[in-house]
Amino acid sequence: MFLFDLDGTLLDSNGVWIDVDRTFLARRNMEYSKAYYEGVAHTIFPLAAVFTKDFCQLEESCEEIMAEWMDLAKDAYAHVQLKPHVKDYLDQCKANGESMAIVTAAIPIHCQTALDHLGIAHYFDRITYAQELGLDKKKPDIWLLAAKDAGVSPADCTVFDDSFAACHGAKSAGMTTIGVYDEMFKSDTEKLRASCDRFILGFGELL
Repeated sequence: MFLFDLDGTLLDSNGVWIDVDRTFLARRNMEYSKAYYEGVAHTIFPLAAVFTKDFCQLEESCEEIMAEWMDLAKDAYAHVQLKPHVKDYLDQCKANGESMAIVTAAIPIHCQTALDHLGIAHYFDRITYAQELGLDKKKPDIWLLAAKDAGVSPADCTVFDDSFAACHGAKSAGMTTIGVYDEMFKSDTEKLRASCDRFILGFGELL
């Protein structure tokens, strides 16, 4: 079973959230920093909002923070593109009879918009939304649940993700991990190389 992350792995979409974060902070006369990035990157919206409220010492509620993020992102997912060779690799996996699913921290409506826009929903048997479950991909729970829902052993799952923390969570669940390079988070490259079973710069390497 192949389990794919969405943002930064299949989709070239991490830039959307960098822009959202920079604009959000600039409105409050704050600069985007590594400390902020480490607090909000690769996590679900509600947890990112809790961190942001505390980190920025904001009076707004977490719900108001998330609403502003959604407004800033607008219809970006109707225009995002696949990363190079993703469709070729999905075609190859389908031809080989591989079962595929998505495990994502993306907002469900954004995920569905992107899958419809790009025409790739049919490749995947199921989608596990971390936000709907209230689970963080940094821990093994969501990965174990995804395997259970698919009726497979964690040992028979291979995870593709651009996040070091998510790959660590999947590894803790007993899964094989393939770290995927993303330019927006290139500072994590060496950690991905060291911790994952394999690291790729792009899906062309797997064709």
